[in-house]
Parts: sequence; C-alpha cells; structure tokens
Amino acid sequence: MLRELSRRAQLLFWIFALFSIVLTVLVFLPASWLGSVVEKQTAGRLSLGDVQGSFWKGSAFIGVAADQKSPVTALFPGRFTWHISPKLLLGQIDVELENTEVLNVPVKLTGNFTQWRVSAASLRLPPERLEGLGAPLNTIGPSGKILLRWDALEVTRVGRQLFLNGHAQLKLNEMASRASSIKPLGSYVLNFQFKDDQVEMLLSTARGPMMLEGSGAIVQGKLQFSGKAYAQVGQEEKLASLLNLLGRRRQEGDKQVIALEYR
Repeated sequence: MLRELSRRAQLLFWIFALFSIVLTVLVFLPASWLGSVVEKQTAGRLSLGDVQGSFWKGSAFIGVAADQKSPVTALFPGRFTWHISPKLLLGQIDVELENTEVLNVPVKLTGNFTQWRVSAASLRLPPERLEGLGAPLNTIGPSGKILLRWDALEVTRVGRQLFLNGHAQLKLNEMASRASSIKPLGSYVLNFQFKDDQVEMLLSTARGPMMLEGSGAIVQGKLQFSGKAYAQVGQEEKLASLLNLLGRRRQEGDKQVIALEYR
C-alpha cells in the first residue's frame, strides 16, 4: 500500500514538474519565435526585424524581400507592437496590434481557434517601400498616397482552410512613377469583397490622366483579373513608355489600350 502511494506521489511530482517547465517555456517564449513563424508562412517574403520582447508582448518592424536571396528592407515606418493575452492557453484569441505611424487605431483580433474577428481599421502604405517586393514595382518606382481600409472582418478556420468575409478598399491617390514625367498619373480605387474562400475585386479610376479599370477574383489562391489601362485624349505620347511596362497593346474600337490580363 505504501509503495503504491509512493509511486502515485512520484508520478504526480513528475507531472507537476513537466507542467511547470512547459508553463515557464510558454511564459518566457521569445518574440523571435513569432518572427520565425511569419517567415515560414510567407516563404521568406515577410519577416520581423529587430524583434524585442516576448511572444506575449513585444515589438518589431515588418520587413519585406523580393525573394529568399534578396536583402530585407522595412516595409512600413515605425514599429509594430503586439499584446497577446494568456487566454490563448485556454483556446481564446485576444490580440492587439498597434503602430501609430501607419494604423489609425489599434487592430484587435478576438475569438477562438476556429473563428475570430478582425476589428475595422485603416493602414497607410508608403509606395516607395513597395519596391522591395521586386518587379514590376522596382521598375515603375511608384509614389503617392496609399490607404488600405477595411471593415470588421470575420475569419473562420475549417481544417487547414481559412474563410474570410468582409469588405476592404485600397485607395491610391495622386500616384506617380519615375518612369513618367507626368505627375500625378491619377487616383484609383480597388475594392475587395471577401466571400469565404473567394475575393472579388473591382478597379476604377477617380482621376486621370492615366486610366485604369477592370475586375477579377482570387479563387482558391489563384488570381484572375481582366482590365485595361489607357491614356486620356492628348496624353497618349507622354504615357506611352509607362503603359508599355504594364502589358501588351490591343486595339479597342478606335483607340489602343494596354490589356491587364492575369490568369
């Protein structure tokens, strides 16, 4: 009887010791671990630089690279700070992400492992830094004001698939390019409608002289887009070089346009 009690006491001791070790590792998990997760999920295209703090509360800048062999450059000004609630250990998601230089309000993620909500916010994107993504952006050399705004988004996970529902809008205002002497080229709006595993897109021009329009969708991770780019009357010659970088010319009625086709 005493031996049996002694064995049980030893078993409880080792269970408690193991639990204490796991809990300690989780509490003091370094923020660099989160950085390795981001790099793995994006195949090295995105990374966290100068990571400070812990997995639960830390900060870093978001870096981008054209490919795995290219150097990493900062994609956004300022540092992103995060706070992950310990509720995560109980299966509840409660995360806050903040960067006062690019986010209008902190972004909150709440829910559980199968369904969560992303709060509404807007994000300013510096177009000059997008060149780090590689061609054709590094050739076009964009400049202007880019704002990504989204309403509250609902995310559901089924197995390994993620289903997203909601609306987002990308505003590209007073855009210009070092490949053209005309500044600005125009202002544009790209709307996204998320419906489960599909994304519908609609591109329109608010102001020229370079006109962009089209529509498309992302279905099961594959982009399908059909659109066109053309110059306003009287601007054809000045925009010819830039338009040629965007795609192939085609005749449409009595004018030539650049086909924006992605399949």
